[in-house]
This record gives sequence, C-alpha cells and structure tokens, in this order.
Amino acid sequence: MSTTTLDGASRPRTARPLPGTLRLGVERARYEIRAFFRERDAIIFIFAYPIIMLAIFATVFGQDGAEVGDGVPFAQYFLPGMIATGVLLSSFQSLAISIPVERDEGGLKRLGGTPLPPASYFLGKVGQVLVVSVVQVALLLAVAALAFDVTLPDDAARWGTFAWVFVLGVAAGAICGVGFSSLPRSGRSASAVVTPVVLVLQFISGVFFTFYELPTWMQQVASVFPLKWMAQGMRSVFLPESAASLEPAGTWEHGMTAAVLAAWLVVGLVVGVRTFRWRRRDDG
Repeated sequence: MSTTTLDGASRPRTARPLPGTLRLGVERARYEIRAFFRERDAIIFIFAYPIIMLAIFATVFGQDGAEVGDGVPFAQYFLPGMIATGVLLSSFQSLAISIPVERDEGGLKRLGGTPLPPASYFLGKVGQVLVVSVVQVALLLAVAALAFDVTLPDDAARWGTFAWVFVLGVAAGAICGVGFSSLPRSGRSASAVVTPVVLVLQFISGVFFTFYELPTWMQQVASVFPLKWMAQGMRSVFLPESAASLEPAGTWEHGMTAAVLAAWLVVGLVVGVRTFRWRRRDDG
C-alpha cells in the first residue's frame, strides 16, 4: 500500500503495529468469557455440580450431627474437596473437552491462520478459566455458609493460603487441559476420554471420601496428581489446625502442595507446546 503526497510523490503507507501479546490475550479472554456464558448447559453444570455434591455428601454423611476426626462437621470437611473439584472441572475438564471441539469445527484452523500469537490464545483460555472459577467458588462458599453453617476463615493468613492454592490450581489445571486436549482424536470422543480421568481422580483424591480412610496405595497414587494437593491445600484453609493430624504426613505440607502444582504447571506447558495442534488429524 502507498499514499500520494501533495507533490505527487508516492510513499509507502506505514503499517500499524499489532497490539502486544498480553493485550491480545486480555481481549481473547473477554471473547472466551462471553462465549462461555452463552452456553447455558455448561454454566448450569459447572456452577451447580460442586454445590449439589456438597449438599448430597453433607446430608448423607452428616446425619445426626456426625463429625469427622476432632469435631469437624462433614459439610466443613467436604467443602475444600468441592472447591478443588470445581476448579478441576472449570479448568482441566472444560478445556480438554472444548478445545478438541473447536479443532473439529475449524475454529482453531482459522485462528492459526491469523496474526494472533499462540500465547495470546492460551492466555485467553486461562483468563476465562480464572473468571469462571472465581464465580463458581464464590457461589459455593455462599451456599456452604448460608445453607450448611460452614464457618469461613476470619484471618488474612488463611485467605492468603487460599489465594495461592487457588491460583496455582487454576493455572495448572488450565495448562494441563490444553496439553491433554491433543489426546482425543475428535471432538466427539473428547468427553469419553476426559470424563473417566476426572472421575477417577475425584474418587482417589479425598473429594468424595475422607482421604485418611482411603487405602494407602490409593493415597500414594493420588499424591502424584494435582487434585489431591489442591484438596489438601484447601483443607488447610477451612479446617482447624488440629485436623492436620488426619493427613498422611500429619501436617498440611504447604511446600509440597506448591511444588506439585508448580510441577504439573510446567509439565502441562511443555506437553502443550510440543503437542498442541491447530488442525484435525485428517487435515494435514
């Protein structure tokens, strides 16, 4: 392209530079958030599932004032696991299923042909997961406090722990979801591949049962994966300090929680960078 000056000379038009990767990531996140909230069935499932499960388990196991360990009400004990599994659903499961669908429908192929940096696309996905997870957890905490008389923390240190466990959990789950999204062969098979993985992790990670009562070998397997550590980190926020004696190590292991979640974040990033595909397998 060129422009003509008053003297008749032709000069090339200067192209406007593209916005930076971060700014494009923010704009992509806004788009992803709007698209998510248009999917009413996804909204109902992701937001309602942790609340419904908390209600079921607190009601079934908390009959006649039954408690866990040293006087911890069942609703109080199960809330951290529901927060952790909600983050898993909003991050890992959501992205591991939705990205293959986008790939099948050609959306990723079209994006791959635009100047949008891949990093901005991934930042957009992480931003969408973060916003959805914040809303989901806020609803869950409100229901737990109002309907089940769950006592929420009243000191800044516990909420500080909540913040870093939550942020690390969301980031690790989202990046692992992106990395896992290349495994399903098609969008139609994604749910069948991802859902069993999520269900198994929930059963072995102390989400549906008191973790200390699970078989030792199951605890050891669960310790490899991030959901167990998210749930344990959240228990350190919402349970009394005396409940740390119920954990396998007898402490909350905050250092190990941070290390495992950070390790899965790195693993997911490496796998995602090496395996992510913009096109279907049959599309070259």
